[in-house]
Amino acid sequence: MTLYYSLVFVLLVLEMVLFVALIIPMPFKAKRKLFNFISESPIVAKVQYAMKITFIFILILFLDSVNRVYRVQVEMAALSKDTSGAGRAAAMGSERMEVQARKFYSQRNMYLTGFTLFLSLILNRTYGMILDVLRLEEKVKMYEGDSQAGGKEGEKLSGRYRADQIGELKKQLDKKDKEIEGIKKQSEGLRREYDEISVKYNQTNPGSGNKKIN
Repeated sequence: MTLYYSLVFVLLVLEMVLFVALIIPMPFKAKRKLFNFISESPIVAKVQYAMKITFIFILILFLDSVNRVYRVQVEMAALSKDTSGAGRAAAMGSERMEVQARKFYSQRNMYLTGFTLFLSLILNRTYGMILDVLRLEEKVKMYEGDSQAGGKEGEKLSGRYRADQIGELKKQLDKKDKEIEGIKKQSEGLRREYDEISVKYNQTNPGSGNKKIN
């Protein structure tokens, strides 16, 4: 294996390690810190830019390996047609082995570069999906009143709508409702007492008619 294909193989192994690291379950705080560092670090940004250039070269190697596989297939088809005589058959046998060896190496290089490119696309998409999930989780935690979610914005939001404060406000609201119900019952009792007093007053003062006390 040549040097650049050896480097492609190392890159493929690194991609597999990164993919496993991305899908490993982690606590929300640790995952948020890790992805914030990846998305905000200038060093990581430079590495990502260099990797994009590297993948362009890998794409060129992939196209070259596909071309080599096609040419080897054409040679194999030509050799299978040109078989006449015992000596010629022996010579053709050695040539066929050489062509098959070149076919094997070309296919190996094609699969190596192809899987490296394919896994890079999967990593990019997985990274974007995890970022989207983290943003949604931060929004949910901010609305629930978690002060550690969303940075400064989450602290402001949680300061106003913290979970314990919401519970306290609900208790106060229930208390006010009970007080209102008590006031309503009190007013109804006072109204009944007023009606009774009005009836008694009319009975003791017949000249006033059936009018109630004003």
